[in-house]
Amino acid sequence: MKFRTGLSPLALAAIAAIGSTAAITAPSAAQAESTPSGKYVTGDFHNHTTCSDGTISMQKLVSKVTDKTDGTFGLDWFVQAGHGGTGNRNCTLVEDATLSTPAYPFVEGQGPTTTWTNSIGAAAIKGDGGGVGGNGNMWRWQSVQEYQYPLLEYLSAQKNVPLFIGMESVVAGHEHSSMSVVTGQMPKKLDKVTLPTGPGYKAVGNANALAQWSYCFDRGDTDTSRGNTTGTATGNNWDCSVTGSLNAADPSWNATAHKLIPASGTGSGNTGHAKTVEALKWMAQNHGNASYYVPAHLERAGPFNPDGNNGFNIEHLRDFNNAAPNIAFGFETHPGHGAANNRGEYQVLRNTFPTGKVDSVGGTTYGGTGVYGGVIGGVWDALLGEGRNYWFFSSSDWHNRGIFGPDDRRSSQDFYPGEYQRDFVMVRNGQDKLRPQTIVDGLRTGNSFAVDGQLIDRLGLVVCKSNASAYLSDSQVRNYAYAGAEKGSVVNHANCVSMGEKLVVDAGDDVVVGISVRDPAGTNYAPYSFANPSLAQVGMNQPINKPVLDHVDLIRGMVSGYKTPGAADYSGEWPRNTAWLSADGVTADLAVVPAAAKNTSAAIVKTFSAPKGWNSIVSTTDGTTYLRMSYRLPAVVASQYVRLRGSNLPAATPYETDASGNPLSDLFTNANDTSKLRIPCTVAGTNVPENGVSWTAANGTINGCPNHLAVVNGQKMVSYDVAAWSDLWFYSNPVYVEVKGSVKVAGVK
Repeated sequence: MKFRTGLSPLALAAIAAIGSTAAITAPSAAQAESTPSGKYVTGDFHNHTTCSDGTISMQKLVSKVTDKTDGTFGLDWFVQAGHGGTGNRNCTLVEDATLSTPAYPFVEGQGPTTTWTNSIGAAAIKGDGGGVGGNGNMWRWQSVQEYQYPLLEYLSAQKNVPLFIGMESVVAGHEHSSMSVVTGQMPKKLDKVTLPTGPGYKAVGNANALAQWSYCFDRGDTDTSRGNTTGTATGNNWDCSVTGSLNAADPSWNATAHKLIPASGTGSGNTGHAKTVEALKWMAQNHGNASYYVPAHLERAGPFNPDGNNGFNIEHLRDFNNAAPNIAFGFETHPGHGAANNRGEYQVLRNTFPTGKVDSVGGTTYGGTGVYGGVIGGVWDALLGEGRNYWFFSSSDWHNRGIFGPDDRRSSQDFYPGEYQRDFVMVRNGQDKLRPQTIVDGLRTGNSFAVDGQLIDRLGLVVCKSNASAYLSDSQVRNYAYAGAEKGSVVNHANCVSMGEKLVVDAGDDVVVGISVRDPAGTNYAPYSFANPSLAQVGMNQPINKPVLDHVDLIRGMVSGYKTPGAADYSGEWPRNTAWLSADGVTADLAVVPAAAKNTSAAIVKTFSAPKGWNSIVSTTDGTTYLRMSYRLPAVVASQYVRLRGSNLPAATPYETDASGNPLSDLFTNANDTSKLRIPCTVAGTNVPENGVSWTAANGTINGCPNHLAVVNGQKMVSYDVAAWSDLWFYSNPVYVEVKGSVKVAGVK
């Protein structure tokens, strides 16, 4: 399989940088820079190998997601991030000789699921409660520090690919969060290292800071050794104190461990949350520019449980962002596990609380996105309405293919990083190569967008001031957006800003939003070539693997300023269970959502769609078609923000979108409860393999409804990966407009 354009975004950015002779009104030299100040590059920061609970080696995962051959997915950067806690498998081993390298050769009879205990030359496991003579589990801090990081550094140098180590932390007081501390990782001197020609590799850099964070703050790490060899003071001797905090005076402080270990039971959610806030303070004090902390699939475990470790309410996200705004700058409300029987593994009555069974927040996903980000005016808009730097991210959460092997193109569980979901992040690395620090810097800016199924692969979004002294026409602003999209970058202008930035204007100024996207031609990575069954409901014959962008929504919300901790509008739980999602899949509206968790000013102000909603232009640089559109906000008097989303599904697609084009609940395509399935998949096809037959990129496409779909009364129904590939979305991060004399957008420069 190839990316729909046939080239990776990074390669296309290089081609586009040569310049364009497209016949448009381009910015003059005085108006815009002639060269991009950065580029959008694609990556993923939440996935798993046998280091934690995944099914393949680090080597295989890196190869699958960063190589640029058929059957791989060509990401430009990649963070390997397993769960915190412990693991018992030697994840430095590989599956077969095709993955063998001089430093990490294939060992006959040993593979990535071989335990540390059964490995040849078994590791000396450090810390409490493990060891070859104990239960065979290794603490994640040791795995990261001594095994995972050196292997990833070696692969990064060998492949010349920007890789680094992160974690999916098991969060004290909550569920999970994607995070990293990149201090020490992939230093510049690695560029000149001579790689070994035989087994063994000594790392040039280190992941000591990440390992310490794991020991100090991950809920799954109950080790009290301070990162030392058991029973000795030999090793790291870590102290988890935070300057200005209670530390040893805190009732949760463990003097032996030199860290907080909150007691379980009553109140553990609250004390756990307090520990997590301390974790963010520690990151801000010690690694303020080298860290990120992004709650993962944050609706999945339900609302916050004060007596356990479950989900996140909006007040917890505010607490995190208040404690470390440069680190806790977003969330993964667009979760992985997109091919699972419940999309994202979100489920009605999924979680057990002391009060009984509780839904994932929202009950399910909405076009693959959690309710916090998928509902206009919900939690994300509430945070943006304060003027916070709080960004939308997507991830694969790769573990396995479900009932299929790892090289099969079908899936009943997960997609590979880059296969379905991609984060496009603006990285301003100049003439230097991509490095962990510049990638983290890019994530922090919010100049990024997330895309499903290669629906688009370029986006230019600019917001420009247009007044009597510096008038910009709609067509000029459209062309600024197009020039940036074509270059895979941003074209800077003194009166324009892009995603994650704010434009300061005088009251009464006009503001013009310019948008340009590329809907790439050709096929995406879907293995299916039969007509999209969701679109067949509305008479559209469009192959699943050749999606077409149907529309782009411009969403606007007003900014009212930061909420005050402890105030009535600071905390609020999203409605539980049937108070939000009814058994028939119908949802309530924002009237039932507490004031703290919504922003009712947020709304679609314009929907752009073919044939008149945008105009097309063929680039003379790369020969591909871009769509251009604009919208003028006249005489603005209040601070606000705009953001985008788009889909391949038109409004009023049964069981997929409502009359306004908003995603409906995914209950109708979740195979966990087949009684709710509503969309039939009827194409028989001539190329439909049985489930036990491996189907790889070399086999071509499947032209009929696959056999693993859920069946209701003898009829195959849209579910699993077919549901995901049929229902595609993209989301941009916002652009702020601050009006002088109105509310200050305090969280964004």
